[in-house]
Order: sequence, then structure tokens, then C-alpha cells
Amino acid sequence: MPPQIREEVPADTPSIEAVTVAAFLNAAHTSHTEQHIVNALRRAGALTISLVAELDGVLVGHIALSPVSISDGSTQWFGLGPISVLPAHQGHGVGSALMAAALVALRQRGAHGCVLLGDPGYYGRFGFRATPDLVLPGVPPEYFQALHLGTTTPRGIVAYHPAFEATS
Repeated sequence: MPPQIREEVPADTPSIEAVTVAAFLNAAHTSHTEQHIVNALRRAGALTISLVAELDGVLVGHIALSPVSISDGSTQWFGLGPISVLPAHQGHGVGSALMAAALVALRQRGAHGCVLLGDPGYYGRFGFRATPDLVLPGVPPEYFQALHLGTTTPRGIVAYHPAFEATS
């Protein structure tokens, strides 16, 4: 049975935090601050798209998108992440359903594109590709990927919202 995907509501906040903590608990290459990032984005009014996945009324996944800035001045670009799925539900299509719904929501908003930091093997199936035109300093370029939704190709250094520095 596919998960139900919907926009978050205020009552979801504790469950989103719990899902995010659980999803990244044993993950490699993480600072374990993802739940703080989501909360800081929400407090800053920068959580542009926040979708949850439910199975049988239980929240099992979450995806966050927020604006990014690009040094060339391009607008309407967003950063995807974090995306979180409870470990017991990973590998069962919950993350894919969240990704698909998030990309639909971005297109509906008239977004020009989306960037993310993640596994090329996983995100490539959604159309994300590493591009030398967009750079996130300090990360291997093959893991910083973009999906162009508009007609122009930006060039420059990408910066995520300051909430990505949140540690508590």
C-alpha cells in the first residue's frame, strides 16, 4: 500500500522531529543535526515545502525544501533536504513517493530548479545530476546534484539557508 503524502500541519512537528532523528541515527556522513535544521527552517519561515508520508495514520517520512541562493543571482532555486524515512520503512518506496510529490510541488510553484547533496545512484533516477556549473564549496562535486526545471542554467556557488548551520 503506497503512503499518503500531504503537507505538514503544526501537530506533525514532534513526529517529524522523531522520524528525522531515527532516520539519521545510524547514517554515515551526518552531523546528526537534521532535526535542528528542519526546526530552524520552520522558525525562519524558510520551509517552503514540507511534506509528510503516512501509513495507516502513522507518520513514517518527511521531506523538506527551502530556498537556496546562487552567486549569479538566479532565483526560484530550492534545496532539497533533509529527506527522512523511518528505518523500518526504508527501501519500501516511501522516500520515492516523497521525492515525486516534492518535485510536483516545486513545478507547481514555478521553481527553476532544485539542488541536493546525496547519493548519485539514488537521486539520479529522479533526474538529478552533478553539474560543474553549480558548486557547493567543501563537498565532492559528484554528490552535489541539480535538477533543472526552468529554461536557464545558473552558474555559481550555491548557499543553503543559514538554518543549515543549526545545532540545536
